Amino acid sequence: MEDVDVVVIGAGVVGIAVARALALAGREVIVLDAAEAIGTETSSRNSEVIHAGIYYPRGSLMARFCVQGRRMLYRFCDERGVPYRNCGKLIVATSAAEAGSLAGIKARAEANGVEGMRMLSAAEAVAMEPNLACTAALFSPTTGVVDSHAYMLALQGEAEHAGAVFVFHAPVEGGRVVDGGVELAVGGAEATRLRARLVVNSAGLHACALARGIAGMPRQLIPREYYAKGNYFTLLGKSPFSRLIYPVPVPGGLGVHITIDLGGQARFGPDVEWIERIDYSVDPRRADGFYDAVRRYWPALRDGQIQPGYAGIRPKIVAKGAPAQDFVVQGEAVHGVPGLVNLFGIESPGLTAAIALAGHVAELAR
Repeated sequence: MEDVDVVVIGAGVVGIAVARALALAGREVIVLDAAEAIGTETSSRNSEVIHAGIYYPRGSLMARFCVQGRRMLYRFCDERGVPYRNCGKLIVATSAAEAGSLAGIKARAEANGVEGMRMLSAAEAVAMEPNLACTAALFSPTTGVVDSHAYMLALQGEAEHAGAVFVFHAPVEGGRVVDGGVELAVGGAEATRLRARLVVNSAGLHACALARGIAGMPRQLIPREYYAKGNYFTLLGKSPFSRLIYPVPVPGGLGVHITIDLGGQARFGPDVEWIERIDYSVDPRRADGFYDAVRRYWPALRDGQIQPGYAGIRPKIVAKGAPAQDFVVQGEAVHGVPGLVNLFGIESPGLTAAIALAGHVAELAR
């Protein structure tokens, strides 16, 4: 048995950011991950969008940490040379009913502190993006895209420079609450047991199962996990747009949108496919739904112009059809277990919110 100060479980973008924040605060941090490298799941299977903070309910953790985190992320990228592009995005309406909902979206964004939101007529939107078809649009100038892997590497580098240690191929197989912290059973080629004064459960898709495996964690406070897969298709040929194009949101997600990576590759997605188990395959037959969705705002999309790309999975803690979830950050004040912080349901905008969310965890730890 080895006594350690802090264990962060999960080396996705939020786990790395938490490790960095705690290490910079002077804590001795070990990061454990079952995979072979950082960010192998949700953190590397997304749109790489820097979200403005538009859609989330006022006062929610998602709204608060997205707006704060986005500002911190742009600063971080500028100061560390992490590649990004502040390209802006258009939320486009293709019917009178959708156009009527844009004002509500704008009001919610402004209540969250999002800067510069602007309503556009169809003519103004098409002047910005000539290939677009819409009845009205809402422009978000603070939305962008980032090289998510370069971002995670920069966070990891600063965490390690402050003394954090990353250990891969190290699955946490269970644990129990003990005097002075949490004892963890760590598997892998060099199985061991660690007793940590603080454990941060940032295991993403596996966070709920991990919490259930810690004896002494009140099970009634552990949400059930649900998996909402988001499939992506990539465009063959040059992108028709220079900004991100989003439809009006749909239940469970933000609709099939067009994003452009830093290399200029356009991709479509994600859609929402509720699944029972983790599965990253993309069914080519889902292309039909993509064509129908995208042609509402880009009618010139031709048959055969998109191909299966990749998929990510949202770590949901609410079932299909239930009201939207918020981030859940559980510390001792909630569950009564000293030395344990659980992060549940950290889906989008987790990439944008990571530094702000990590700061909050560091405050709880203090």
